[in-house]
Amino acid sequence: MQQLINTALGGLTLGMVYAAFALALVLIWRSTRVVNFAQAPMAMVTTFVALVILDAGYSYWLGFAAALLSGLLLGAFLERVVVRPVEGGPEINAVILTLGLFIVLHGVAAVVFGNSYRSFPAPFGIRGFEVGDRTIALTGFGVFTVVAVLVVMLLLVALFRFTDVGLRMRAAAFNQEVARLLGVRVGRMLTLGWALASLVGSLAGLLIAGGSLVHPSYMDSVVVYGFVAAVLGGLDSPVGAVVGGLLLGLSLSFVSGYVGSGLVALAALAILMAVLTLRPGGLFAQAPARRV
Repeated sequence: MQQLINTALGGLTLGMVYAAFALALVLIWRSTRVVNFAQAPMAMVTTFVALVILDAGYSYWLGFAAALLSGLLLGAFLERVVVRPVEGGPEINAVILTLGLFIVLHGVAAVVFGNSYRSFPAPFGIRGFEVGDRTIALTGFGVFTVVAVLVVMLLLVALFRFTDVGLRMRAAAFNQEVARLLGVRVGRMLTLGWALASLVGSLAGLLIAGGSLVHPSYMDSVVVYGFVAAVLGGLDSPVGAVVGGLLLGLSLSFVSGYVGSGLVALAALAILMAVLTLRPGGLFAQAPARRV
């Protein structure tokens, strides 16, 4: 029984980590219609910014704020300088460009920050809570991760459903010409979409790094599962990203705990294939409108 509870709690925390990264993918997809493969190294760079501040002797929360701010600025900078010139062309151009950014950011980080493994602290305890005479697989940092992801999800739902800015961002993403005719400043909305997505990605990087080791490739193992979580829930749905992350985290945790850790990657592939076959748009995808 204790193994079942610990496996479920481990899956919950793991799923929220995947959900955090999936939320960043959903945000940039919903606001720009671009699948950003550079999201992971962008988050890695901002995590190293936080680590530099921590190594200088400042508090965790100052490094936390600096990482989020640097993520906001990095996203805006990359959109204006690197992505903007290819906007308006075939959609695949921007996607290919993000793959190039993936490689470049890895190389730059290795040169600036080094290739060695470095420990990253967590603001809360990473030892499991004690219930009676037993220790369960839920830590203070795990609770912080769950709360942070849920807060971000609610903020994104509110942004896109209840604010004019969210409506303009969606209009700019769906049809730029029509959005311009309606008075929407498309360029600003695309920059804002990249900046906010990079900020959420920075949060995901900090949550993944907390209490663990970081190096220029530490996000690479998460990026695949983050993409699977986003596709599982539906790239258009913040709620779907969180639900997809939870389903994936719980599934992989039970596979690892009861079947074998070597089958985790195969299980993720099987889940992805099943979703794409049965519901290609994801579990929370809306049915497309049909003109009759």
